[in-house]
Amino acid sequence: MIGLISATAAGAAARDRLAAAWPDRTRVYEGPVGEAVRAAFAECEQLVCFLATGAVVRLLAPLLGDKTADPGVVCVDEGGRFAVSLLGGHGGGANELAREVGGLLGAEPVLTTATDSVGLAGLDTLGLPYEGSVATVSRALLDGEPVALEADFTWPLPPLPTAPHGAYTIRLTDRDVAPGEREVLLRPPSLVVGVGASRGAPAEEVLGLVEGALREAGLSPRSVAELATVDAKAEEPGIVAAAERLGVPLVTYSAEELAAVEVPNPSDAPLAAVGTPSVAEAAALLPGGELLVPKRKSAMATCAVVRRPGRGRLAVVGLGPGARDLLTPRAAAELRRASVLVGLDQYVDQIRDLLRPGTRVLESGLGAEEERARTAVAQAREGHAVALIGSGDAGVYAMASPALAEASDDIDVVGVPGVTAALAAGAVLGAPLGHDHVSISLSDLHTPWEVIERRVRAAAEADIVVTFYNPRSRGRDWQLPKALGILAEHREPTTPVGVVRNASRPDESSRVTTLAGLDPATVDMMTVVTVGNTATRIIAGRMVTPRGYRWQEEPK
Repeated sequence: MIGLISATAAGAAARDRLAAAWPDRTRVYEGPVGEAVRAAFAECEQLVCFLATGAVVRLLAPLLGDKTADPGVVCVDEGGRFAVSLLGGHGGGANELAREVGGLLGAEPVLTTATDSVGLAGLDTLGLPYEGSVATVSRALLDGEPVALEADFTWPLPPLPTAPHGAYTIRLTDRDVAPGEREVLLRPPSLVVGVGASRGAPAEEVLGLVEGALREAGLSPRSVAELATVDAKAEEPGIVAAAERLGVPLVTYSAEELAAVEVPNPSDAPLAAVGTPSVAEAAALLPGGELLVPKRKSAMATCAVVRRPGRGRLAVVGLGPGARDLLTPRAAAELRRASVLVGLDQYVDQIRDLLRPGTRVLESGLGAEEERARTAVAQAREGHAVALIGSGDAGVYAMASPALAEASDDIDVVGVPGVTAALAAGAVLGAPLGHDHVSISLSDLHTPWEVIERRVRAAAEADIVVTFYNPRSRGRDWQLPKALGILAEHREPTTPVGVVRNASRPDESSRVTTLAGLDPATVDMMTVVTVGNTATRIIAGRMVTPRGYRWQEEPK
């Protein structure tokens, strides 16, 4: 819960905006400010104080305890210009909260934690349990000293500026080892423990068996991701309690699913009891992985431990039409998250400054779309966090289609939408897409012209507004005149046509003309051409396609 405290009318107005936006996340504290801060500090995980930072510092000072337990605190000034991460930037989540508050209120997030200030991913903000000298190793990263990354296996980490060797170490491991003096251990959720139990098996026995198996195998309990068992044992008290004490979810599978898993130690007892020759081993192995601890038994329980490989993550990111303020916050966050970036060289140049130190960039030139798609998927399959970028929306004439055609279910795939060229051009022209519309690429490099022509003719006959992508290049100069000719068979010569080049970029240019007046020679590959339908009008120099509301047709 986020406690909201204010002292003035202006602060209360901003406070109420947050409360309205986040009704399930926030609680407003009324009354004297000192009492409100003390109550919220005791009851909430985070605070947003619409007060001067000095006042908040004085109020918080007597309340501070331990940085790992104190809530994160954000201060917003009276004018709503800044959201200052004051306390618990990492551990309390105040840095991320400041970004969220800033995005909602239009305030500038102010982060002073060292790693955030220079764009480094904080070792205590990676979402993984950690042990060791976070401050010491972070300082080494900030000072540019060589810090080695030692990973027992690949895991989708955010970018870190590490070196092959160094006096400091970041180690990714699920082994039960102690960190060195200049070392941070990251504990990935890589272990799955399969469990089976007879009816009434005590929680202490199940938990003791699991902990003993981990200990004897030299594995860390902090890397256990889940307990897994058969559906028939989903409510077995001893198994449920063991999962709760370990702080992990309990995942169950049907007997049929488990019976199909090949295991080294099948048994007739579970087959007779629940319909599968293996519970512990099969439940741990079902999604795949390496069996580290074969079935172990106690009087009333069994367990097995599997290491699952880290699932790579592929984010297909649309960068928008080019203007930085049309790049979505979600896209920017994915760029910061990715340890590997794959993209066309000119698009990489657009966002290079947003990448975190340590990001590995794999860029290539025009015409290598399929190669980039294969590269991005291959990197994700190796267990990396990958961003594959494209202009506009990555799913519209861009990289999502070839990438997803290459990908299978062995990686996680996330789509990040972007503002398309058609939308950016439409906003410049007015409202040409106010009713039904279609986008058609005139490039016949991948699509036969016969198919393109059939689609243009269908749009023409259906009286649909058409936006042409890739309308004309030096090597393809006849397709646009041909497409315009097809539309002219069904539309008047005075039909409005909008032409926008480099929409949203510094050298943007646009004009509104007509179907008869458009000179195709003035169009190139950086241009979007939008042809109106029979209802489209030019009003005050802008293209408008009426939505068709009935009230617009009523006599005035």
